[in-house]
Amino acid sequence: MSAMRAVVMAAVVTAALGGSALPARAQPPRPAAPAPLPAASPPAASPPPAPPPAAPPPASVPALARFWPVGTRPVVVRGWEPPATAYGPGHRGVDLGAPPGAPVRAVAAGRVSFAGRVAGRGVVAIELAGTELRTTYEPVDPSVRTGDEVAAGEMVGRVEPAGSHCTAGTCVHWGLLSGDTYLNPLLLLPPWLLHRGPSRLLPIPTTPPPGHRAPTGLSPAHPPTASPLPPR
Repeated sequence: MSAMRAVVMAAVVTAALGGSALPARAQPPRPAAPAPLPAASPPAASPPPAPPPAAPPPASVPALARFWPVGTRPVVVRGWEPPATAYGPGHRGVDLGAPPGAPVRAVAAGRVSFAGRVAGRGVVAIELAGTELRTTYEPVDPSVRTGDEVAAGEMVGRVEPAGSHCTAGTCVHWGLLSGDTYLNPLLLLPPWLLHRGPSRLLPIPTTPPPGHRAPTGLSPAHPPTASPLPPR
């Protein structure tokens, strides 16, 4: 009886304290809250495209030419227009007016490094002796072969009737290179050749100027005959 009272008293005390007479069941652990995701960074801007390579500085060109490629003082149909960049637009040479079939000459002594056809046009390239320069001529029907040694003024071909990029008439495109760098071919011409005009025959006067006296015994219309022998 006393034992029963003890059990009842224990239950009353436990209920009053908010407990339980039965052992507590173990609760499963609560899952941890997920860690916050890092804030997304904005996409990196792509770098700007690299600018095109600048044109290399012009190399020194010696004025060693002794002849124009065609004629004695041909018309420069289109001059040298250096490009701003290595691959930019421009005119990498000069165009010289010349009729079809006109002879094309080496402006200076050198060795033929190429004689053949490129894109349907005849091309002659000559490495100038004693330099790292080479000249090119097109459109030309070559009369030389690769490896030939040529002298200044020697004919290397004739102007082809087709293949010229001149809109009016035919012309020869004359180029100059140092390695892969294009240069102004007119720099090869010394001043006496660059600025020399075409040869002209002046008329011989038949009437002496006022105040002129003819030699005694000779008529002004019949000057003395020059000796065919050169003076000693």
